[in-house]
Amino acid sequence: MPAGVRTLGDRSAFPRDELGDAADLVARRLLGTLLVRSEEDGSDTVVRIVETEAYHQTDPASHSFRGRTARTEVMFGPPGHTYVYFTYGMHWCVNVSCEPEGIGAAVLLRAGIALTNTALVRQRRGERARERELLAGPARLTSGLGLDGSWNGVDLCAPAAPLRLESDGLVVADAGVAQGPRVGVRQAADVPWRFRLADVPEVSRYSRHPKAPPRP
Repeated sequence: MPAGVRTLGDRSAFPRDELGDAADLVARRLLGTLLVRSEEDGSDTVVRIVETEAYHQTDPASHSFRGRTARTEVMFGPPGHTYVYFTYGMHWCVNVSCEPEGIGAAVLLRAGIALTNTALVRQRRGERARERELLAGPARLTSGLGLDGSWNGVDLCAPAAPLRLESDGLVVADAGVAQGPRVGVRQAADVPWRFRLADVPEVSRYSRHPKAPPRP
């Protein structure tokens, strides 16, 4: 069966060199790829990534803007590793480090569609979670996959990693991608570094930070 947004094709490891380019290019490139978590029972939970956001050290909205710290170390490391952080005192978010080592950049994984182990994903999210919102949003994505700070620094390009990026050959045409400002950032609020599959409802709703500067 050929790969489609909601169908799974033959899986292969995602090449690390695809993550070495500029953060916004990598954010676009990650649309349609697979985030795979190995479960304790030996199965894989496979999620199709349908929404991303790019961040870079020259960007005041990025955690790496103020330089290398213990918190942002992974962002400055080699591409293809998880940068997992806690936000609003309640949510975990998972990012993919990108660009060459020494540059603080990463792509936030904002939303996905579960292709396998959907019952387990729903169990983690709770029975009251609506289908469209199951993994729509970075906190829902990490919740559905059972990710927290202990997953920080995982090499997503290592074939035996418990969390990894894979590809199944899905081709996402430019016409099928929507691009616009990032969700809820106060600084650089109009930088168009949010990418999503245009015809997929399982993505975040756009909201502008209430303290962001007025649009020019």
